[in-house]
Amino acid sequence: MVVRAPFFYLFNILAGCCEQGIKRKVLFPLTPEYVGYADTGLDDDIFVTNKPQIDILPNGQFKYRINFESLKITDDSGVICVSRPTNPTGNVINDAEIMQLDALAKQHAIPLLIDSAYGILFPGIIFNQATPIWNENIILSMSLPGCRCCGIIIANESIINAISNLNGIISLSPGSIGLALMLAILKRNDLLKLSQTVIKPFYQQRVTETVKIIRRYIPESRCLIHKPEGAIFLWLWFKDLPIDSQTLYTRLKKHGVLMVPGDYFFPGLNEHWPHSHQCMRMNYILPLEKIEQRIAILADEIEIAYQ
Repeated sequence: MVVRAPFFYLFNILAGCCEQGIKRKVLFPLTPEYVGYADTGLDDDIFVTNKPQIDILPNGQFKYRINFESLKITDDSGVICVSRPTNPTGNVINDAEIMQLDALAKQHAIPLLIDSAYGILFPGIIFNQATPIWNENIILSMSLPGCRCCGIIIANESIINAISNLNGIISLSPGSIGLALMLAILKRNDLLKLSQTVIKPFYQQRVTETVKIIRRYIPESRCLIHKPEGAIFLWLWFKDLPIDSQTLYTRLKKHGVLMVPGDYFFPGLNEHWPHSHQCMRMNYILPLEKIEQRIAILADEIEIAYQ
């Protein structure tokens, strides 16, 4: 099935208007989260998010962590959803946090949905230790590298039946090119090997080189970088920048540099939080010379903003 279709199905099966007039919610225990979730609900206001704890790390980096003290699972919570690694930040929730979320989900009799689009087991773009996990209460989403028109859902039988029924109606004739290409790779037992020996090393080297370029042009006092633990993005925090991320986006776009303002990555956050307007997502898959050109422009625009 199309890789994002399952989230449309799952969010509207597990959340929104339900029996007896109850409106259930999708709970994001950690934010920022994937921008593509925001428009998937058939009902308004089905997302609620938990603001993170922010740890300041050495070398001008920081990391979001789940704030379990403020995490509230209520009677209208329908599903807990987390991506691992997270788009946009490259954050990887550790094994202990996943186990704690799983225990909370079971305690409240709701599923834990793990979006593993860039991670375990493939394409495996995770740069630290992360253990695969699944049980009857977990819904695990994966996508195939390269041909990401293919999505895979692992869940209990009732969830799979519901998705199958919806998919049969909405996606009567899905594209099969990605499936055909991946079938050949699977028959050769190459999928995990490619993930570990080709895909992961490429992105790990590229992100390391990109961070070095950023630091050549932009000091820690101007920009903190979320610790890159996976996925194909870097998340930059311009904590004391006099302009917001939307204004910076507009200025960069005039130079042909496209970075996504952080505002869009906080679905379900219904309060003003200055931090959400201080961050930008950048992609690091371009050739290094082009990345350096764009970072040089970014550095210039930041300095202009301080003048």
